[in-house]
Amino acid sequence: MNKPIRFLSLLSVLIVTLLFYNAINKTEIDPKTSTHKTYKIKSLKLPTDLNLAGERVPLEKLDIRERMDRELLVNTYWQSNGLLLIKRANKYFPILEPLLKKYGLPDDFKFLALAESAFIDETSSAGAAGMWHFMKTTGKEYGLEINSNVDERYNIEKATKVAAEYLKKSKERFYSWTLAAAAYNAGNYGISKRLKIQQVNNYYDALLPDETERYVFRIIALKEVISNPEKYGFVFDQEDLYTIPETRTVKVDTAISNIANFAKKFGITYKELKIHNAWLRENKLNNKSRKLYEIKIPVK
Repeated sequence: MNKPIRFLSLLSVLIVTLLFYNAINKTEIDPKTSTHKTYKIKSLKLPTDLNLAGERVPLEKLDIRERMDRELLVNTYWQSNGLLLIKRANKYFPILEPLLKKYGLPDDFKFLALAESAFIDETSSAGAAGMWHFMKTTGKEYGLEINSNVDERYNIEKATKVAAEYLKKSKERFYSWTLAAAAYNAGNYGISKRLKIQQVNNYYDALLPDETERYVFRIIALKEVISNPEKYGFVFDQEDLYTIPETRTVKVDTAISNIANFAKKFGITYKELKIHNAWLRENKLNNKSRKLYEIKIPVK
């Protein structure tokens, strides 16, 4: 009894499978629901006036055109990341722009900061930290306080001042903002050595490490997309963008034994205070030297 029943069951499964397979092969694509009718990935037309701090990108050179096209495509069609960067730019550019002007750095370098950190407080695998992604040694060399208690790489005002000093020195050395940007990634010595060996004096003529090869192009691509979001298909309302609350500054030249208690005095939480003062790395401020610190307090 069991063998015939089992055979019939297997035969039924086989017949149903064959019928299903046949039905699939005969099914035609419905043009009304087909993805290719509703979603198109278009090749981009490169703008002819792309530049970094007024220094033109020589798109007539085929390798330069291809490299620029790559970064523009990546930063356009990685839509979720692109939209996040647009939203964060609205939050931090108003802080950066007057600082760049104050310290004599071209406005375009706000896109370098964005390319470096994506405006999130995460330490890179190499140990670079803060909006401008300074290494500890570089930060300390330029006068930033960096220890387990205070890390001024996370202080936007102070870190921007240091970034401006570094980039302006590179500009003086290479006579080019584009090379200064490249040196921010590969180091002044690294760029200088390769230019000398290759007997060139231009970023676009130099053969550089892969990361540096893409670095300046990514900055320029971010500038183009974020400056012209609708042109690249990014649609949003103003209220969709991120903003930062108004703050007031409290000056402190003494130690703070408990940051959470300090925050409560101003009617805010420990978390709220840390969001606006990420350079405070612990739940205390040692301040043995009685240094004057400026702590931002969100205004409610």
